Amino acid sequence: MNRRQFLTATAVAGGGLSGLYTFGNGSDLSAATLANKPRLKMPSLLDTRQTKTAELVAQKGSSTFIGNAANQTFGFNQPYLGPTLVLENGDFNPVVKNQLSRPISVHWHGLLVRGEHDGGPHIPVIEGQEWRPEMLVNQAPATLWYHTHIHQQTAHDVHKGLAGIIHLTDGRDDDRSLPNTYGVDDVTLVLQDRRFDDRGFVSYELSMPDLMHGFTGETMLINGQYGAVCSTPKGIARLRLVYGSNAKIYSLFFEDQRDFQLIATDAGFLDQPQSLTKLPLAPGERAEILVDFSSGQPAMLMSDGDPNQGPGGMMGRMRGMVDLFVDRSISILPFAVDEQLPTRITSFPDQLEGPGISLREQDVIQTRSLSLDMGMMGGGGGGGGFAINGESFDMRRINLEVALGTTEKWRVQTTMLSHPFHIHGAIFKVLSEEGNAPLKHNTGFKDTVLVRDQTELLVRFDHPASQQNPFMYHCHILEHEDAGMMGQFTVS
Repeated sequence: MNRRQFLTATAVAGGGLSGLYTFGNGSDLSAATLANKPRLKMPSLLDTRQTKTAELVAQKGSSTFIGNAANQTFGFNQPYLGPTLVLENGDFNPVVKNQLSRPISVHWHGLLVRGEHDGGPHIPVIEGQEWRPEMLVNQAPATLWYHTHIHQQTAHDVHKGLAGIIHLTDGRDDDRSLPNTYGVDDVTLVLQDRRFDDRGFVSYELSMPDLMHGFTGETMLINGQYGAVCSTPKGIARLRLVYGSNAKIYSLFFEDQRDFQLIATDAGFLDQPQSLTKLPLAPGERAEILVDFSSGQPAMLMSDGDPNQGPGGMMGRMRGMVDLFVDRSISILPFAVDEQLPTRITSFPDQLEGPGISLREQDVIQTRSLSLDMGMMGGGGGGGGFAINGESFDMRRINLEVALGTTEKWRVQTTMLSHPFHIHGAIFKVLSEEGNAPLKHNTGFKDTVLVRDQTELLVRFDHPASQQNPFMYHCHILEHEDAGMMGQFTVS
């Protein structure tokens, strides 16, 4: 009896928890089962390296995920989600158009640009209008993403489909001996959990527990597809894991417990790969891993249960004991080796080249403390007291003023729940987590980090932002952000 079977049997025998949650989730990776699944498709590719521009049109769509149910969705240039943009350093002059009857924006999550180009809630694009930022990109290669960011609409509209991926490249992945053939050995995976009814329609109706936890679902979509299998070559594959959900916190692992190499986090490559068997991925984060499929055996990517939730609506640390008895793991995506695909890379690299940014604690000019608050009463935006340092988000209030070209230490703390904390227009290093050294997956440069208790960040501010177009800092559980757990700051 394996761990999953044991925990499932124990929970059912106990009786007290049965019926509250779907227990263990074993997978069928037989050849016959995998052969009957549709092959996972990659998002369409929009390469901007020659044109220095891209047109993104927010539009309505109709999307079928399960059965024949036609869901009303949003997308950029397509019915649901958006194309993968390929960028390089230099000029980037996109054109954002809106065909929807509600305002949208495009926040370039992870791009280090000026405040007036960041695409936050102060830069709405209303129906029939367009936005033409003239941007200068100058940063290390990384996997980034873009999404709408209108206050009190972000959660709904991202859930509806207004998001897409960015590959920022310097064209040197061959020199690094990294897989880089899009959709073959370089695979982009947008992870989304969704709620479906028995007819295949997607639900987004917020209850009070949904507001408190953030909105989560029981069914996985990958790249907007349900029930697909990802084909890989018989060798090393690069998986770009992009968080596309609203709130669920993933802890990713392979069912056969194979190890993999973490090569990049939010802001780019690590100096050296990190060997892992489990990778947390929280709202707003991205990660790149290398996985060895040279054995030819199929594999199932899994996730542990969300640490912020549990059976019967249990929240945060209140549900810790349940995980001792109940296996809440879920299947994310099966992988099948296709020997007809070309195998280019057969070994892991020993060294990589990080962003090369100097962030030193001795350069800190100011230390700030930020509390991510969840009061049960009051608060702005109907949010039930969601705030930072006791202040719910107000578009008219600048919370912080930061000096351009400086380094600060931010101590971010929370109680009850874990919160993914994102800073616009800056990157940071994690100095400590809960008083200890940062976890292995948080040793690279980041723009988002999951805060449990207290996390210390070393943040560099090299991009200006005015009072008219400030940068945001916020919890990236989208329901919490919309409800007021967000602040804004200038850099000058």
